[in-house]
Amino acid sequence: MSQLFSLLSASTLAVLVVLLMPARAAGQLPLDVDPAAAPDEPMYYITERLATVYRDPAGEKPYFRLRLQDPVWVEYTQGRMVRVRSEGGLRGYLPRSAVSNVWVRVSKTTKQVYVYRGTDLYKRYAADFGYNGFADKERRGSTATPDHWRTPEGVFYIARKNPRSRYYKAFVLNYPTARDARRGLQEGLISQREYERIKQADLNISMPPMNTRLGGWIEIHGDGTGEQTNWTQGCVAIENQFIDEMWSLVSEGTPVLIEK
Repeated sequence: MSQLFSLLSASTLAVLVVLLMPARAAGQLPLDVDPAAAPDEPMYYITERLATVYRDPAGEKPYFRLRLQDPVWVEYTQGRMVRVRSEGGLRGYLPRSAVSNVWVRVSKTTKQVYVYRGTDLYKRYAADFGYNGFADKERRGSTATPDHWRTPEGVFYIARKNPRSRYYKAFVLNYPTARDARRGLQEGLISQREYERIKQADLNISMPPMNTRLGGWIEIHGDGTGEQTNWTQGCVAIENQFIDEMWSLVSEGTPVLIEK
């Protein structure tokens, strides 16, 4: 049994189904796999805002386009290109850099960041968390209310890679999500207009408003201590050398699961 299924609980696996829609990682598929061995479930997703799929492996005959996070089946490689099949059943060729099956799992209990390729655990890093690291985030924290400096839980994606973060480098997550916005609207924390803007950001796979009473700028960033302490204002911090390792592995749109 894969390391993923031995690490995750049944409830987390249920969440994972949501996490990997569209990036449904059902298993590790090498890029040189035989087409006949391709699985029924897509394990790869598009890593470009708009990726052109070509009819030929030379990349000279444009065929159709796919968007960021669209799921694809990778059938095999041919040189620098991969043969893919879309959800609609169309087949064509993409540069290898345009697809990925990498996703990130963050555990507040073990205080670790896990990087997976499909269902295979690839890397793990000790992590620091928010001042109140065990509760789910509900609203913006401050020096007056440090209890709300919490690391949020749920399904996210990397909305932006920031190479010049205050904390070395950072992967900015799409918190608050549409789910957070629904709760915020019901509790009177945000306006209808703010709710609509956050919802639209989710649909566009883009940065949501970060200045509402729900808080924002939740990141996986550098300057971590490696000692698994609680000092951030809700972010996840790992050591700089590990942020450098992750930098080439993840992209905008990479799924991130944060769990208790």
